[in-house]
Amino acid sequence: MFRVEHTWVLWFLLLIPLMIVAFYLVKRWRKKAKERFAESHLMQQLMPTYSNTKYRLKFTFFIIGYAFVILGIANPQVGSKLEEVKREGIELIIALDVSNSMKAQDIKPNRLERAKMAMQQLLKKLKSDRLGIIVFAGEAYTQLPITTDYAAAKLFLNTVDTDIVPTQGTNIADAIDLATESFDFERGSGKAIIIVTDGENHEENAITAAENAAEKGIQIYTIGMGTPNGAPIPVIKNGRQSFRQDGKGNTVISSLNEDMLRELSSIGNGMYVRASSAQVGFEQILSDLSGMEKEEFESSVYTDYEDRFQFFLGIAFVFLLLSILISEKKSKWREKIKLFES
Repeated sequence: MFRVEHTWVLWFLLLIPLMIVAFYLVKRWRKKAKERFAESHLMQQLMPTYSNTKYRLKFTFFIIGYAFVILGIANPQVGSKLEEVKREGIELIIALDVSNSMKAQDIKPNRLERAKMAMQQLLKKLKSDRLGIIVFAGEAYTQLPITTDYAAAKLFLNTVDTDIVPTQGTNIADAIDLATESFDFERGSGKAIIIVTDGENHEENAITAAENAAEKGIQIYTIGMGTPNGAPIPVIKNGRQSFRQDGKGNTVISSLNEDMLRELSSIGNGMYVRASSAQVGFEQILSDLSGMEKEEFESSVYTDYEDRFQFFLGIAFVFLLLSILISEKKSKWREKIKLFES
């Protein structure tokens, strides 16, 4: 198992592009300053030992060294001790709508990306609940079977997009049915489904599916992604953005169907939350889920990690030392070689 102890330190890697831009700006300024001082052939005579290649090489080594310093401070770790620990929690499945309408931008940056961002934050707050992820559009698919491996959940979540399901549409019923089949009813823990969608259901049996799930003791929560006024659905073609149109050439507006989502959550003894660009609503639902019956179970987790920062800092030391030791002057042995001397 691999993890990074101080992930916030990795943000300093974003300074590297700024350093590169600054390097080329300084390089350009130095070149112009030399041109104002003397013509190029005269500068070669005035500075015969200066090496532009070594100047770039020194900077390259510095950047590499800096990157490894940041990685070292972040402290990558490798799990070294796997133990069986007892946990207590519920079974939770998130059904995420990945239909094309989830690309609408009435919630920034768009409905789907905002939902994924909120789910990433949710994963940081979960501690002992068993989690599964289902994606659905015209059909529903299990993206992640129910597990306590939140690291795997984060990786799977990064791959989610509208093209992950081949059949378009919004089949909420199929998502509820698949979630119901995925639960382990031999466990006595509480079970809940969180449906994250804009509610534009294209099938008629979502209510029936919710009723069947509720009969088995499954609570259903719904999060509405979008606004009642709606927004057009972006379409990227040949690198250019346009908006989806109907058969008559009119722009299609995707609107939030709150009535459907309220009815589903009511049937499932859960709650409905409308998302916004600021907050999606997982916090409210988690608070409500805290009262559900929990079950104790065993789970394999890494309880000890070995630091690997020393390897990264060692490499950083080598490159930073090279960036200091390398001179900007040409090598003397190269100066002695006269390839074109008659």
